[in-house]
Amino acid sequence: MAHIALTIAGSDSGGGAGIQADLKAMSALGVYGASVVTAITAQNTRAVTAVHSIPLEVISAQIEAVLSDLDVRAIKIGMLATPGIIGCVHEALGAFSGEIVLDPVMIAKSGDALLAADAVDSLRKELVPRATVLTPNLPEAACLLDQPVAQSTDEMISQGLALCELGAQAVLMKGGHGAGEICEDILVSGGEVRACFRAQRQHTKNTHGTGCTLSSAIAAGLSKGLTLPEAVQEAHEYLQGAIAHADALAVGHGHGPVHHFHAFWSA
Repeated sequence: MAHIALTIAGSDSGGGAGIQADLKAMSALGVYGASVVTAITAQNTRAVTAVHSIPLEVISAQIEAVLSDLDVRAIKIGMLATPGIIGCVHEALGAFSGEIVLDPVMIAKSGDALLAADAVDSLRKELVPRATVLTPNLPEAACLLDQPVAQSTDEMISQGLALCELGAQAVLMKGGHGAGEICEDILVSGGEVRACFRAQRQHTKNTHGTGCTLSSAIAAGLSKGLTLPEAVQEAHEYLQGAIAHADALAVGHGHGPVHHFHAFWSA
């Protein structure tokens, strides 16, 4: 029987982030991926040039269609552009009792906004309390808390614990935006640090879709029955491999994608 995970996110026409990255990561980790499209972006490695939000009734219909038929064990939630979409997803997931990985997507790698300013409060109040694990990068965590961006490990831990107080069961504070040659991701829950995941910083501009890839990989692990620390460990190792092989892809002229299928074929 297949392990099934669902991604609820925006579409990236360039294929490096969004639902395209999510489905690639899930497939690479041996999980069947289903998808609910919340927005269509005209996007490549250099810019997001247009965003079209999907009508709320169509988003609800997609969620209903998938959950009424497929045995979904974990859901990754990514780009939710507006307060209306956030409320729609919150309502449509009312009876879902599985794991939820919430990636609070706000800014594309190109610097373009993917979340309306007035949607941050909706995300904070409606979906953060539903999250099995919240996976913000440092600027996203700061925005959710209305605080300065964390500059140290202690500040990362403090902000992670503060986000747990908003209702998330666990928070994975991602350190990729930090300084130094060691990138550190910190998993906190229950008022304490559960695990730290460290890796040597890889110097490449081809990191488009890393946040999407990590969160969907965590959802894939949870759908297979891994514990949260185990799922994060598997996802972390997978992403590091995908980044390590990113330059070989040579896709686009801006921030290229990571190599989701590095274990299966070489560019």
